[in-house]
Amino acid sequence: MLGDEPLPEVQWDIRREGRSWSSAEWNARRELTPEKIELSRGRLFWRDQDRLAMVALLIENLGVDQVVRLGDPQVWREAIAALDKPQV
Repeated sequence: MLGDEPLPEVQWDIRREGRSWSSAEWNARRELTPEKIELSRGRLFWRDQDRLAMVALLIENLGVDQVVRLGDPQVWREAIAALDKPQV
């Protein structure tokens, strides 16, 4: 679960191919990056919000086509299928 504070409102532009940011996009996203990378209880960063923001930032740069090649493809398929189901 995400922690107390919601992520700032960002218009993510996640595409299949990765892309570079414009100066304006970087300025809007810069505040999402944690001050430093730390490991806490076996997890990067202190809060789920920071983890989620970093994942989104990296996916924008890398593109979904590269990201879905990580791990078991069946896990990705199951996660996409679950999008249509109500969250518990």
